[in-house]
Amino acid sequence: MKQAITNIAVKSDKHNRPIVTDVFYEKNAKKKPIVIFCHGYKGYKDWGAWNLMVDSFLKENYFFVKFNFSHNGGTLENPIDFPDLEAFGRNNLSLELDDLEVVIDWLLNHEEYSSEIDTSDISLIGHSRGGGIVTLKARENQKIRRVVSWSGVSDFGSRFPKGLKLLAWRLKGKSYILNSRTKQKMPHYFQFYKDFKQNEDRLTISSALKTLRKPHLIVHGSKDVVVPLKEAENLHRWNPESEFCVIPNMDHALGCSQPYLKSEMPDYLREVVLKTIDFLKRT
Repeated sequence: MKQAITNIAVKSDKHNRPIVTDVFYEKNAKKKPIVIFCHGYKGYKDWGAWNLMVDSFLKENYFFVKFNFSHNGGTLENPIDFPDLEAFGRNNLSLELDDLEVVIDWLLNHEEYSSEIDTSDISLIGHSRGGGIVTLKARENQKIRRVVSWSGVSDFGSRFPKGLKLLAWRLKGKSYILNSRTKQKMPHYFQFYKDFKQNEDRLTISSALKTLRKPHLIVHGSKDVVVPLKEAENLHRWNPESEFCVIPNMDHALGCSQPYLKSEMPDYLREVVLKTIDFLKRT
């Protein structure tokens, strides 16, 4: 019997914000490999066609988890879009890594799921910025068996402003980015940059990949203008043992949009999911 438990408020000891989480599995008391999916920047667990991909994993007997990072701008009451811009502004990369750790620990220690999960078989999938987060987590958490990057970033440090723009951000303490879809001016407090500099060793993707000894899949579109293909090539260069798949003409969103109103996955996302499941089953 299919179980879909959505909008669970997973609590973190480090802050008072819930990590809003969805869990999907076939309830049959058979231990299943775990897949945890991480959304990207200005994203969330229900964005686009993410909900439509769940059944593909369930059909292959995976225990599938997706969640909102605690400071992504959503709330428990409204996990879609960005009702809490103050939280969005307080987000940083260390928080996202810590949130992922909380979700992993919560899942592995949840008595209700103990007969349904194989705790020795955990795979992480991340899209865009989430691709960088799962790569870093795979390096620092030995419980992770495999990692998959979809349209993933290769370098967080290069994304920060430099020179006068960085100085202006520091002096003002805050900068804004316009969300072209919602028309919101989304804040970034300067603590985001400070956190990166204070934790640069932990947050450098190239360092993580050069020492990663786990199955690693990189999937990227040739027409990605948000995270250019060169970044995927960098990831593969830093970890030559990774599997590298370029999908012709695919964009950054894997053919998805928000809102996504069709009842089936777009062709590009379907191809990405099939390649991912094949990788998970082979490695």
